[in-house]
Amino acid sequence: MSRLAITNLMTSRFCPSLKLEAPAFALYSPSEHHSPPFRLPIQHYPNVAHWNPGVMQQQHPLHTARSLERALEDAVCSGMLNISGRKLRDYPGLNYDLTDTTQADFSKNHFCEIPPEVCTFAPLESLNLYHNCIKVVPETIINLQMLTYLNISRNQLSVLPKFLFNLPLKVLVVSNNKLPSIPEEIGKAKDLMELDISCNEIQVLPAQMGKLLALRELNIRRNCLQVLPDELSDLPLIRLDFSCNKITEIPISYRKLKQLQHIILDNNPMQSPPAQVCLKGNIHIFKYLNLQACRLDKKPDTLDLPSLGKRCLPQQLTDRYLQPCLSFSCLCHFVTFSRGNRQDFSSTEPSFTMRRKMEHLREEMEQIRLLQQNLESRLKVLLPDDVGAALMDGVVLCHLANHIRPRSVASIHVPSPAVPKLSMAKCRRNVENFLDACKKLGVPQDMLCLPHHILEERGLVKVGVTVQALLDLPSSKPNQLSTM
Repeated sequence: MSRLAITNLMTSRFCPSLKLEAPAFALYSPSEHHSPPFRLPIQHYPNVAHWNPGVMQQQHPLHTARSLERALEDAVCSGMLNISGRKLRDYPGLNYDLTDTTQADFSKNHFCEIPPEVCTFAPLESLNLYHNCIKVVPETIINLQMLTYLNISRNQLSVLPKFLFNLPLKVLVVSNNKLPSIPEEIGKAKDLMELDISCNEIQVLPAQMGKLLALRELNIRRNCLQVLPDELSDLPLIRLDFSCNKITEIPISYRKLKQLQHIILDNNPMQSPPAQVCLKGNIHIFKYLNLQACRLDKKPDTLDLPSLGKRCLPQQLTDRYLQPCLSFSCLCHFVTFSRGNRQDFSSTEPSFTMRRKMEHLREEMEQIRLLQQNLESRLKVLLPDDVGAALMDGVVLCHLANHIRPRSVASIHVPSPAVPKLSMAKCRRNVENFLDACKKLGVPQDMLCLPHHILEERGLVKVGVTVQALLDLPSSKPNQLSTM
């Protein structure tokens, strides 16, 4: 049977109306005839739009442009501009009114300079320029007189301008640049609480850093420092990191850093204190510094701390807050007194003075313990032993005010798992909101503490007075206020 007959037979069975004739079949060449008839649809199948990855790649820039437009539109309404990680080289917001922006994030882009338009954002409080290609800070940044947070790390700065310290900065991060020095004008930054100048080429720290009386955290890691300035001993530092330098000695004056909780000094050729002392932790480091101070004052080396404690205290103190700091505080007070009065240890006047100091210290500790008990009993929480650190962010105090009168603090900034530590600007807002709520609830002005008593942990006794006055308010007063 011929091929034509077979074809006609199958065609007549499945499609009777269609019949192939010899002239039509003769149009196909032998090579074409052996080709499978289903290849034609397969050749066209990849050209379908939703299966072609090249088409998706062409749509991606449009999607990015749209998301950028949406970010700019949201910033106009919210005042928070976030264009991080978009590989931008030029400022994209020329057609938008962003002059009311309070927070701006330009991190992880390719900006070679700070956009001039940003320096016109008068209410700007936070500016993040991390990971760009910025080489110079323009002088027009001085227009941002509300700026409290500036992150310009991982750029190409070779000079830190003097006018930068005329801003009310609380947090300044300029790590991972090419800075060879820090200007002396840094002493003007009276509100600065966190300073990160790590991973630069700094060789000497200016003595004017001793004027930063609000500084809590200092990071000078991975520089070329050989000496630590004595002036830092006057600061209320909580955290100090000078690891990965060339420092051989911790100044004896650093024993005055009583609030210091974390000191990081690894990868330094330490000689004083010796490395084996540094490995034991903060307590042993400060004990070493105090003993060195005694030797410099030509006092006997055999300083018996337990007997000194008995001589100073009128009775044995079992307070759980006083015990950890007894030997260290007693030693510091003793060294300070003996330096000013070159008298024998058995003299009655030093013993009387030390007794008064320790009694005053015990009274303060008792008031702090009462403050902790009041907070724990009202809020049904368990606070850590370091009450000052627990209250510094203002969260607990705001919850206390809302416990006394619901919604007296409308907004509370709280930490999250992603950001476990609040910025100092948010801590200050919490504290100010708490104090405003106390005023509205009727706490007398003379019983109100100041914000720095909470933020800097310097006046916990005054904070206790404010909390006690808040708890002593009559129960009817909040109801009257809420009715009004």
